[in-house]
Amino acid sequence: MSTFSDPPSAARYAEGPVRLVPGFHALQQMAALLLAERVPADGHVLVLGAGGGLELKAFAEAQPGWRFVGVDPSAEMLKAAEVTLDPLASRVELIEGYIDTASEGPFDGATCLLTLHFLSAEERLHTLKQLRRRLKPGAPLVVAHHSFPQTEREKVRWLERYAAFAVSSGVPASNANKAIEAIGARLPLLAPEQDVALLEKAGFEDVELFYAGFTFRGWVAYGAR
Repeated sequence: MSTFSDPPSAARYAEGPVRLVPGFHALQQMAALLLAERVPADGHVLVLGAGGGLELKAFAEAQPGWRFVGVDPSAEMLKAAEVTLDPLASRVELIEGYIDTASEGPFDGATCLLTLHFLSAEERLHTLKQLRRRLKPGAPLVVAHHSFPQTEREKVRWLERYAAFAVSSGVPASNANKAIEAIGARLPLLAPEQDVALLEKAGFEDVELFYAGFTFRGWVAYGAR
């Protein structure tokens, strides 16, 4: 997460996901639609990993009656979020920190996009439990992050596909190869079945896969009633 703590990296963040995450804008659109299935028109939504403000902007534009709490550990990324949100900022409370710093809620829904892959399994479980505690019974949580098979052969194959997508989106091949080396070596990656098990262990029900894009997976799950 420290990658996004310096001003230049934070300023460039908006350029990255579109070229690195297959269907990035559609992912945000789908997340908003999944939330809207249960979040009321005047709902209160928690966005964990909100730095940059990209999904906050997408959600706020899609649902003019929703209010948001956005949490991120990077002050620079939150500054970027303020710029991104601009006229929508009055409906968003931005908090610097992690899940334990977040408001207690209870919230009508929550998202955690492109964030959990930075956390170890133990840290993910804690984060998911704290998200569950802050949600109303039956409220939706939408998550999406790197999650793919972790045998050595499969891991190499999927990371190479991730790099190929990045190159096809305009990322220099040398940068793409450095990225997959860093992802493979530094991120505490989990297989999809492990991610589902953590969601269920944290107290979520009816876990459903809604998104798969090369190395990325996304699920919607619901707090136990």
